[in-house]
Amino acid sequence: MTQPQTDQDIEQLLSQPTAGAIAAVKGLDGDYMVLGVGGKMGTSLAVMLRRALDAAGKSATVYGVSRFSRPEAKADLEQFGVTPISCDLADPDQVEKLPKVANVQYLAGQKFGTAGAPDETWIQNTIVPSIVGRKFKHSRIVVFSTGCVYPFVPISGPGANESTPVAFLGEYASTCVGRERVFTHFARKNNSQQLIYRLNYSVELRYGVLVDIAAKVLKGEAVDVTMGSFNLIWQGDACARAIQCFQHVANPPKILNVTGPDKISIRSVAEKFGQLFGKSAVITGQEAESAWIADASESIRLFGPVETSLATMMQMVADHQLTGGKLLGKPTHFETRDGKY
Repeated sequence: MTQPQTDQDIEQLLSQPTAGAIAAVKGLDGDYMVLGVGGKMGTSLAVMLRRALDAAGKSATVYGVSRFSRPEAKADLEQFGVTPISCDLADPDQVEKLPKVANVQYLAGQKFGTAGAPDETWIQNTIVPSIVGRKFKHSRIVVFSTGCVYPFVPISGPGANESTPVAFLGEYASTCVGRERVFTHFARKNNSQQLIYRLNYSVELRYGVLVDIAAKVLKGEAVDVTMGSFNLIWQGDACARAIQCFQHVANPPKILNVTGPDKISIRSVAEKFGQLFGKSAVITGQEAESAWIADASESIRLFGPVETSLATMMQMVADHQLTGGKLLGKPTHFETRDGKY
């Protein structure tokens, strides 16, 4: 991969459609909508959809829906061929005015700031799904969720799979279970076709666990290894899998873990970044015996191996930071073990 330099370069990299994404849209009918397009992953997903449709020779419209607190974000989407729509998803009247589409990617939600305003997180993660579930009852919906709905599992094991009972560690995880339950309710009530997409740590050059660890190592700050291990997936691979998930919606909703195949040691990643930066990583803490680890073998069976390796991601993240590349400034809090964000 060529090292991208600008935000536009990075979006071009992240939104490069895979053969699987192109094949998926080739077999689908109707228009597309990304709800929550203004988030960390929404733009990449919407633009990949547009590029996949173009590659497949299809003229369907891709809508990107957000409150658009940054007006320039609208222009960015339009430049990539995505049609932006301003909408507060918590307002039923505004949602009702959205065009009906056959295919919906639901990325809306709130995580950071939950500890300070849990009521707002409950609104965004449970009430908004009820509004969306009613509006798009005849659509295929891929509902983004998180591996944080699972309990900590032993690092020595394969990780939590789709049949592992969910847990409620903190307000955020509880609201995410609530989001799943609300969408499932409307799927049952209206015979809607859905897939619940439990994502574990999407990574790009400006945001993600690798970015957080690299930044600490580069600055000489201590890296807490108490969490021990984690999963991750390149954001481009995660977007491609989300598009392919349209082919696997079901009723009741299919649940799918999406991440990379490996359990990755935080200590080993910190030490590797130290080597790439030519300095020693500062380590604090001692690895716990459990962590949020997901078994993604089902999604790998459906979609094949991920296309971007850990070594490639780490090299690109290191190069980006060494050259003063822009970061989003939103720590993942990967160290958190009490569920408070």
